[in-house]
Amino acid sequence: MGLSLATAQRWVERWELQQQRYAVDREERFTVIADVVEHVTAGTPRPLVVDLGCGPGSLAARLVRRLPGAQVVAVDRDPLLLELGRTHHPDAARYVDAEIGAPGWTWALDLDRPLDAAVSTTALHYLDRDTLLRVYRQLATLLRPGGVLVNGDHLPQDDTGPARIAAHVGRCRADRQRVFAQEDWGSWWTAVADDPEMADLLAERRCRTAPRGTGRSAELPLSTHLSLLRQAGFDTAGPVWQYGDSCVVVAVRYRALSSGSG
Repeated sequence: MGLSLATAQRWVERWELQQQRYAVDREERFTVIADVVEHVTAGTPRPLVVDLGCGPGSLAARLVRRLPGAQVVAVDRDPLLLELGRTHHPDAARYVDAEIGAPGWTWALDLDRPLDAAVSTTALHYLDRDTLLRVYRQLATLLRPGGVLVNGDHLPQDDTGPARIAAHVGRCRADRQRVFAQEDWGSWWTAVADDPEMADLLAERRCRTAPRGTGRSAELPLSTHLSLLRQAGFDTAGPVWQYGDSCVVVAVRYRALSSGSG
């Protein structure tokens, strides 16, 4: 099921464009995440980072460009996106095929030491509340004291904030950047299905449980994420960057926690 470099490059470039539709100021969000990781790992020669829901390695590639000594473990459940990452960004990460939140997923990471950081972008919003709390607890046990979870995602405000206005501000920014001129998620996958070189990977993807989409109906608000992070053992948690509903949330744990199973 190996891909040619040219094919991987073509599809990753199209992926980067369509993903701009789903993250306001996506590139700035990546930069902020790298800012945080660089800050908390200063003086660490080979920081260990896990990239949750890595897709084709977009965030991992940017992290290693910023932190060349970093060891990134990139995890996703989608075999097609993982193969794009392995082919197009082979040196960015060690790619792991596992479903975040499924039984044993943390063991699949095969970590040899505590994490310095866990990062994610536009990947955790599909988890339900109970699964998200469990994942946050697992990550808290995997991180070293002082380690951070950095999550960039679409996190709406709750009823106490101007949710509709925040969403409107984000849409206006996206309109100014003309991101909606790019193909969307569904169009990208439709086009992939017409590429013969992707047929085996697409068949493998279809054999698995129904892949997640980009639906927004079940998204938990920012306040719920912060509450769950504190319940999970993180000492502090809050947004460090926000534009409309697009947020980068940082959670830090200082206390030593007992290790949990995957």
